[in-house]
Amino acid sequence: MTTVILAEKPDQARSYATVFKQTTKQKGYITINDSRFFKGEAIMTWGIGHLVELCLPGHYKKEWKRWNLANLPILPTEVEFQVPASKQEQFRIVKSWLKKATLIIIATDPDREGENIARSIIKQAGVMSHVPIKRLWINSQENDVVREGFLHLQPGEKFEPMYEEAKARQVADWLVGMNASPLYSLLLRTKGIQDTFSVGRVQTPTLYLIYLRQKEIEAFVSEPFFELKANIEAETGSFQATYKHRLKTKEDVSRLLDKHGIKGKTASTIAELSKKNKEIPSPLLHSLATLQASANRKWKYSPSKVLSVVQKLYEKKWLTYPRTESNHITNAEFSYLRKQVNQYQQLIEQQFEPTFLFPRKRYVDDAKVQEHYAIIPTKKVPTSLQVEKLKPDEKNLYLEVLRTTLAMFAPTYKYEETKVTVDVQGLPFQTTGKVEQDIGWKVLFPYAPAKNKKSDEPPVLPPLQQGEEVMATVKAKEGKTQPPPLYTEGQLIPLMKTAGKFVEDEEEQAVLNEVTGIGTGATRANIIETLKNREYITIKQNKVHVTEKGRILCQAVEGNLLSKADMTAQWELFLRKIGQGEKDGATFIGNIHAYIHRLLKDAPDHLQTMSIDASTITESDQSGVGPCPLCGGAVLSRGPVYACSKAKENSCKFVIVKTLAKKKLTDATVKRLLTKGETAPLRGFKSKQGKSFSAALALKEGKIEFDFSKKPTYRKTNGKRPARKRSSTK
Repeated sequence: MTTVILAEKPDQARSYATVFKQTTKQKGYITINDSRFFKGEAIMTWGIGHLVELCLPGHYKKEWKRWNLANLPILPTEVEFQVPASKQEQFRIVKSWLKKATLIIIATDPDREGENIARSIIKQAGVMSHVPIKRLWINSQENDVVREGFLHLQPGEKFEPMYEEAKARQVADWLVGMNASPLYSLLLRTKGIQDTFSVGRVQTPTLYLIYLRQKEIEAFVSEPFFELKANIEAETGSFQATYKHRLKTKEDVSRLLDKHGIKGKTASTIAELSKKNKEIPSPLLHSLATLQASANRKWKYSPSKVLSVVQKLYEKKWLTYPRTESNHITNAEFSYLRKQVNQYQQLIEQQFEPTFLFPRKRYVDDAKVQEHYAIIPTKKVPTSLQVEKLKPDEKNLYLEVLRTTLAMFAPTYKYEETKVTVDVQGLPFQTTGKVEQDIGWKVLFPYAPAKNKKSDEPPVLPPLQQGEEVMATVKAKEGKTQPPPLYTEGQLIPLMKTAGKFVEDEEEQAVLNEVTGIGTGATRANIIETLKNREYITIKQNKVHVTEKGRILCQAVEGNLLSKADMTAQWELFLRKIGQGEKDGATFIGNIHAYIHRLLKDAPDHLQTMSIDASTITESDQSGVGPCPLCGGAVLSRGPVYACSKAKENSCKFVIVKTLAKKKLTDATVKRLLTKGETAPLRGFKSKQGKSFSAALALKEGKIEFDFSKKPTYRKTNGKRPARKRSSTK
């Protein structure tokens, strides 16, 4: 008997393998000898994420290789999959073992995408129909959880509908992108916009929501107003109160003050005084979205950076599975957290006496945990020294999750709220103050407020009595109405999660609210990166701006489902039924075909009404970053690539990808490459195995090659290479 365990990636496989007695690492797989779990031989192999991808349009028809309106729609009778050249070697290893398998255990990430990755590989290997499949379904890489998962594998057929649902979504996204992107790119070229536009079900409505905010800001007309502020002097101290109505002009201010006889210091009375004890529970446990938003607010980390760092902490077995939409845990997780509260507290400087050592529904609810629970610390408790040795971003995010989790056990934050109304000659001025009674869980979050930022905390008021006589000095403060602010990068995640509020249909709105908006925890950060790479948005001082290119695309899709979150709602309604076994993928894809036919008919009519000034699109440089080595045209920055400006005119195929071996090339680097044919040695490249290397780049016959003959130069200090600077961990 041969059992083949299919993990999603090498790190995951190595982590799982640690629970078995005898393992031997081989090229592309690990052999396992452990009779407690397997009869006969067992092999652990892995994908590299998606080993299998959808074929490009040119695979089906030659005429689909080039964009041409006459060749649309691109609707293959049956979609096919392929293994990219860079992953062929690993696929051959996986396939050879799958062919020998008498039992397959799917051990990819426990979600729809993980199911799709595994079953796409198995199907491409040609063994889907005749080999029994079991499923490892766990939310942690901790040894005891992994061990328990392998001892209690679930039947594979239970997850087949999940695969069908994920595959239908994957194919539909491909069909929309492969038709809408060339459609709008080619139609906009008739308007003089010589650029390439990428259109997608999630990225385009996200862009459109950002565009609507920017339009709202641009259309906003600021108006002046006046606020009345009263400085109140009581026997026990002073404070400030505000008249709640704004006034439009100075004349309005004068008339109101004259009407009430208010001038200079005016005798007044504490008309109303109410005190109320209030409590605030600790924050919800972190989902990926709330962690991304919090990290962006505190440290300006991008959502993609947060996901990358938390993934590393997950692979270290310090944090639980990161791609989660849930803010809840089950009783099982609460049980181990409770036992280790004291150990976790030793990792932070703020100590507290645990108050809530029982599960509360706000945080612990088995019914609200479906595929994954909230991000929390694992049972593996590091030492304080290990935490200090983390990179700054890893340390920040680990402690953020740790503090938020510990807050669940800490006392409630309590304060006394005092509301005061001062009668100034019949004119009411109000203020609200508070006095902290128990700082509670807030002791765990000692983050300093941002410089020059006004505190939102209510003031501490002096002791007051209702009916007390006081003196008031009223002044008018001039201000202007302000437009809504630009979104920050961190706010884009909540924006995508709450996209349902922009949908009019109640049923569709309910669906989007239930599936937490557009995109998923696993894809939203990537969508934002796509919008940046496609040059639809730019981030300046953490504020999101729509570029002119992004604005033009939004105008082009305006009024179409592509600009709305409604499309995702409609898809999710149907896809959910596929996942439940009530509908089939073929019908869903048939509906997508019908939508694409309608899009091809409606889009040209809409674009005919558009008035576009092509000169408003600013390429990275109108003359290009350098000359094309094949035809002499200008090489321009276009989305994720540098491409020849004469691609359409003379079919020039010269292109340079902006990210080469995981290193992002700069305009200056590409310019030197195009003008001199080579670059100096560059650091920061990474091999397929994840190893860093340095190399120069050379341009030969229109193609980039690595040149390892040149060595990186170092600034000399007394004839010696300077020592590397190491970041302090103090």
